[in-house]
Amino acid sequence: MNRESSDEAVDLFNRGFFCSQAVLCTYCEQFDLDKDTACRIATPFAAGIGWTGNMCGAVAGALMVIGLKFGNTDPDDMDAKKKVFAATQKFIVEFVDRHATINCTELLGYDLSDPDQRFEARSKGVTKEKCPVFVRDAADILGLIL
Repeated sequence: MNRESSDEAVDLFNRGFFCSQAVLCTYCEQFDLDKDTACRIATPFAAGIGWTGNMCGAVAGALMVIGLKFGNTDPDDMDAKKKVFAATQKFIVEFVDRHATINCTELLGYDLSDPDQRFEARSKGVTKEKCPVFVRDAADILGLIL
């Protein structure tokens, strides 16, 4: 499942879905979330959260999956809260071990909040080169956690 999920996430990204969408949509049906809804939910989290250069969209998509798996629906469910935060921390530690950061600007070397840098990154193929690695790793790490 792990390698299949990673391949599916990268395939979705390569087909034009954002990084956050690719990761969330790979796992959504396991949690009875339809793909169209998952795509819409994940859209603003792409490109460092809406071209702000903040958290990597692949990380954001993975954290949404962790929420689907471990998140609480009862505000008093402390066990679920502890599980979701433990899984979140585990994910982030592993991603940072692999890439030194979860920040999109630092990962890409371009600040996507700056239109000129965003254009330069796109024209140099930076996102096509680097982002599939982040998408694959996010899916791989999810495979370890789920």
